[in-house]
Amino acid sequence: MSMRVERSSGNVFLDIGFPKEEAAHLLIRSDLMSQIEQLIKERKLTQKKAAKLLGVTQPRISDLKRGKIDLFSIDALVEMLARLDVTVTVKTKRAKRVA
Repeated sequence: MSMRVERSSGNVFLDIGFPKEEAAHLLIRSDLMSQIEQLIKERKLTQKKAAKLLGVTQPRISDLKRGKIDLFSIDALVEMLARLDVTVTVKTKRAKRVA
């Protein structure tokens, strides 16, 4: 039995078939959500305390922890990180073009 292995593009969403633009948005949102979740865990915040600190409802924190990526915009996630005293920076990279 042989197994076929493909090299990752670096974006799991692109690798599983999402269109390029959507995959880019999903990757950014998933990274931001992971950062928020990690900070909540590190600070040992309950969902209720996290919600108050982030200016959202407790069910919103539950959605975040459950990975409901479709419910969060990049803007909303950046605002939550700002409330956690995290500065978000954006780095761009041009794709290599083949002539």
